Amino acid sequence: MGESECTRQLELFEVDRQRVTVSFDGGSVVSDAGLLPIAQLDRELGILAEAARRLPDPRSQRMVTHSTEDILRQQVFQILGGYPDGNDAQLLRDDPLFKTIVGVDPRNEDQPLACGSTLNRFWHAFTRRESEKPLKDREVLFEVRDAQIERINGLNDFLIDAYVRTRTTRPAHVIIDLDPTDDPTHGQQQLTFWHGHYRQQQYFPMMLFEGVTGMPLGAWLRSGTAHAGTGAVDMLRTVVGRLRQHWPDITIFVRGDNGVASPAMYEYCEAEGLMYTFGYATNTRLKQLVADRELEAHARLLWWMTGRQELQRFHVLEDYQADSWDRPRRIVIKMEITKTGGTNIRYVITNMSGEPGGIYRGFYTQRGRVPERPLGELKNGLDMDRLSSHRFLANGQKLLLHVLAYLLYVLFREANAKTPELKTMEVGTARTRLFKAGALLKATNRRIWFEVASHWPGRNLLIAAVDAVQEQIRKIRRLWDAMNLWVLPGSREARDRHRIDFAPLPLK
Repeated sequence: MGESECTRQLELFEVDRQRVTVSFDGGSVVSDAGLLPIAQLDRELGILAEAARRLPDPRSQRMVTHSTEDILRQQVFQILGGYPDGNDAQLLRDDPLFKTIVGVDPRNEDQPLACGSTLNRFWHAFTRRESEKPLKDREVLFEVRDAQIERINGLNDFLIDAYVRTRTTRPAHVIIDLDPTDDPTHGQQQLTFWHGHYRQQQYFPMMLFEGVTGMPLGAWLRSGTAHAGTGAVDMLRTVVGRLRQHWPDITIFVRGDNGVASPAMYEYCEAEGLMYTFGYATNTRLKQLVADRELEAHARLLWWMTGRQELQRFHVLEDYQADSWDRPRRIVIKMEITKTGGTNIRYVITNMSGEPGGIYRGFYTQRGRVPERPLGELKNGLDMDRLSSHRFLANGQKLLLHVLAYLLYVLFREANAKTPELKTMEVGTARTRLFKAGALLKATNRRIWFEVASHWPGRNLLIAAVDAVQEQIRKIRRLWDAMNLWVLPGSREARDRHRIDFAPLPLK
């Protein structure tokens, strides 16, 4: 923009005889200052710094301008701010707020952040080496593919380590929720196919969450027509193995819908001592057993005797055995009569003992909170379904970028557990009420600060968030100090200059 354009004033309409005018001499103004508390949480705990350390980088390091950590932090915070695409980097690479978050002097106009092309080349793991050779002779292509696969596996391992390392107290148990979800596509993305049930071109990723906190524990991209349970046992094995490296004797519960249920899943859970409850599809034999025991007739009689109010009754088949099973298993039946007299019968398979109503309503149906809520936030608040790269492995990494953004937000929400408005606020609402804060940048050689309007509606929320985040950082750091989890011993100042070691260690 030329000097004449910068000094030009735009005259618009009138308000009560006053002319509304727009000028361009307001200084460095940013629009996302509410992201700063999450940035502090990330930097003080080294979350994205450690995640970046696990990403192999086949680029020639002599030619690198933007480090792996800078690229990761830039894109994760763009997603949190509502800028999910690589192309958004073109607009934000000179933004003072995002430069500050990444760790670049916001006054330095000669040091912009990575552009969209740089970000996309990084996730494709592109390198110019051997560019003169024919495509079939480029050995570096195997290095590129291996780097992408190692990044996906490394970030999934990191999600589990981050969950463990950010617990201020050891949980009594861990609940692992498995849930496949549709991810619609609209271009020429590799391995996207038409899915008849969802009636769309899509990917079909598998997501794993911790059932109490909603923390993400894994995310694997799959082709659009993959079976709902494809790879589920291997994914669960990865998460369970990593958790037990940290907590060898932790009690682990697993739950999921009937799409991830299979004999291989039951056998794995039973062999590993996992407590499970999965949805189970109906079949002719189950229908016959329900009819033989007159379960529906008894429920309908009770429904009529209680004034035709909605009624649920629970029953158990203790020794049900399908033809493909090597042993009988427990089936819980929910028999429901609706207010209009309709019948709704659902089945779950479990190895948990206890009252069937408690297993179904007190455990299985809690999936409505986790994982359904995290999936909703990832899709609606963090645009998880914007996987627009043409290559499958690049999209697999981009999926994990959105999950890392959600990880930071869950940690932020946990830090604000004592703030009523923030402890349950979804990320989309937080972006509207907190993240989108206009501020004026001022900087000296020793200090960078952002001035927010005193009448901004989110002022009190921002103050409460900063105080809560700082207290949470102190609490987690004290725990890490007590357990000697820092890379280097020494003073706080020395520790602050080094990353944190998230390598799995048994916690007693």
